[in-house]
Amino acid sequence: MVTPMLRPLSLGEVLDTSFSLYRRLFGPLLLITIATRLLPIAIEVYLGSAGGALAHPGLWLFNAFLSAILGALAAGASTFVVSESCLGRTLPAERALARTAPYLWPLLVLAVATSLVVMLGLLFFVVPGLILFAALALGTPALVLEDLGGIEAMGRSWSLTRGYRGKVLSALFAVGVLIFLPGIALGTYAAMAGTRADLEGGAAGGMTALGLTVGVYLLSTLIYPLLYCVLTVSYYDLRVRKEGFDLEVLASGLARA
Repeated sequence: MVTPMLRPLSLGEVLDTSFSLYRRLFGPLLLITIATRLLPIAIEVYLGSAGGALAHPGLWLFNAFLSAILGALAAGASTFVVSESCLGRTLPAERALARTAPYLWPLLVLAVATSLVVMLGLLFFVVPGLILFAALALGTPALVLEDLGGIEAMGRSWSLTRGYRGKVLSALFAVGVLIFLPGIALGTYAAMAGTRADLEGGAAGGMTALGLTVGVYLLSTLIYPLLYCVLTVSYYDLRVRKEGFDLEVLASGLARA
């Protein structure tokens, strides 16, 4: 297997390596995404066709809780799969999910704390929120790959990204465009189709809107694993730059030999 080189990478190389990993690991990453997103998506689609959250508040709350747990599981398992490939090894999806299970609570703490900090930053003229977003973006790989707690992982990401937050933000922006732009376009068209159906009183437009909504979720399911590739590659890039991680891996391999 051809593995990414553990060396300092430019922004273009981070993205190129991430895309290569996404293509190579598409199977296990897709299995993880399907296993963790299929049920929440099904519930979300049902809510959309049955009156929304206001009509079923209990189901909406349950789905929000379920999505948070399964999202944390997906983040950790995907990071493990990508990390193993970066280090020249393979990890099946089911083993990655099992390995992530003990980290569920720290991952949830990390997700909630990071979201609160970033939202607070966004309230202050947006820019501080973007800086905080980039500074804390590598919390998930730091947590699962270094066996840290949720708050510890935030500190580790803060330290690791210092001096390179513009680069991390640029990489995430590029992926965000791929993830969200097609979804926004389809979602807008779906909303327009639903509005037209309401005005015309026909069922065909409503079915079209529902189909487009399902398409939005499926599209995001296919593309979203690319985010974990970018985060994990960025994590190793900064560890190589700041801590000589490539030399550490080389020394470990020589010791085993």
